[in-house]
Parts: sequence; structure tokens; C-alpha cells
Amino acid sequence: MAANNEADNGIELYHPTIKELPLPERPRERLARLGPSALSTAELLAIVLRTGVGGENVLALASRLLARHGGVAGLARASLSELMAERGLGLAKAAQLQAALELGRRLTLAAPGERFQIRTPADVATMLMAEMSYLEQEHFWVLFLDTRNRVLGSEEVYKGSLNQSQVRVGEVFREAVRRNCAAVIVAHNHPSGDPAPSPEDVAVTRDLVAAGKLLGIEVLDHLVIGQQRWVSLRERGLGFEPA
Repeated sequence: MAANNEADNGIELYHPTIKELPLPERPRERLARLGPSALSTAELLAIVLRTGVGGENVLALASRLLARHGGVAGLARASLSELMAERGLGLAKAAQLQAALELGRRLTLAAPGERFQIRTPADVATMLMAEMSYLEQEHFWVLFLDTRNRVLGSEEVYKGSLNQSQVRVGEVFREAVRRNCAAVIVAHNHPSGDPAPSPEDVAVTRDLVAAGKLLGIEVLDHLVIGQQRWVSLRERGLGFEPA
């Protein structure tokens, strides 16, 4: 809404081009200096896209695409025509993006033994924070884990204000049952930026933990993602019975 108001008032937002950024802050230079794992999802996407569009540098373009599609998983599900309909994406960039995402998918399928392993709540936050911190609506995600807490995949099961009646237990566990998962981790974002768990967050967690026990699928944690901050409900003992 803020962007619309600024446009209505005749105020144009200024986004410096990548060349105008200090050299150490440019995505390609950061990758060369720190390695790809140190970059945010938006920075990695910016490297794939290479250039922005009039009035919007490539980092802003990448961030907009991630927000509009609900993260990199949503981009991976988008068709070529849907990507080309986005401002700043013609056939060349849309094809580059789809090719990069498909290579990532094939790598995951080719090397199941090297799947990302969850050891701490911080590992989950590292996976999700770049994509979820600045979303304008609440998005509820499930991570599917094997017996060694390796990530088998993820799924967005809900978008909108979180409450007990809207988050259906069956939707959360349906894919986990199909995949024969040993455990799941759930996460959602707070668009306000404050990750403090609400009473509804705790109630949803309690319901999911109870359902998981009946299904034989452990709910390891529920993370709330804010703007560069996060909270683990298990660490705080909210919605999880003491061991």
C-alpha cells in the first residue's frame, strides 16, 4: 500500500543501480568473497537475472518476485508464461530463471544423501528467513523430515491470518503421510516483523503436536519468522509438553 500512496503523491522511489552500490555490497562480488552460502535468496536470484528494469535494480526485482510468489518454491511452480507476465521478465530472463530452478531440483533428486540436515532451530531459520521475513501476508509452511532430520521437501499449506479454525490439521499432515515422513517442522511469518508468538500460534502448535502423536509423525518445532528475527516455540516451551 505504501508504494501506491507514494505513486499517488507523485513521489518516485529511488533504487540505486547495482553499479552504484559499493563494490563489497554487490551480489557477485559478495559471492566471490564469501561464497554462495553467505548470500540471501534475493542476492542469488539477482545474479541469475543479471539486470533490473527501469526504476528498479535487480535486487529489488528479485525481492519483488520472491514476495509475489511466496519464495523460491513458488517461483519454481510458476509457468514460463506466468514469469514472463511479471514486469522486468521477458523470455530470456524467465527462461534463465526456470533453468536455474530446474537445475536445483535435479540436484536434489540426484543427491538424496546430501539433503540439508536440521540440527537446531537456527538451521530452519537460515533456510526460511530470507524468503519469509518481508512477506505482506502470513504464509504457513511445513518441512518434511526423514529419521535423521534431513529435509525431504517443503510445502506451503496456508496463506492468510493464522488461527485454529483456518489451519486444518489434515492439510498440514497430508503430504507428510504420503511421503512417510518421520517428523515435520512448521513455520509461519508475522508480516508486522515482530516474531513474538500469539495465543493463536500456541494453540495451533498444541493441536498439531497432538495430531502428530496420533499419526506417528513428530512435530519437532514451530518457528515464527519476523524481520531478521525468529522465535522457536519449542525452545520457549509453548505448545509443546515438557519432555
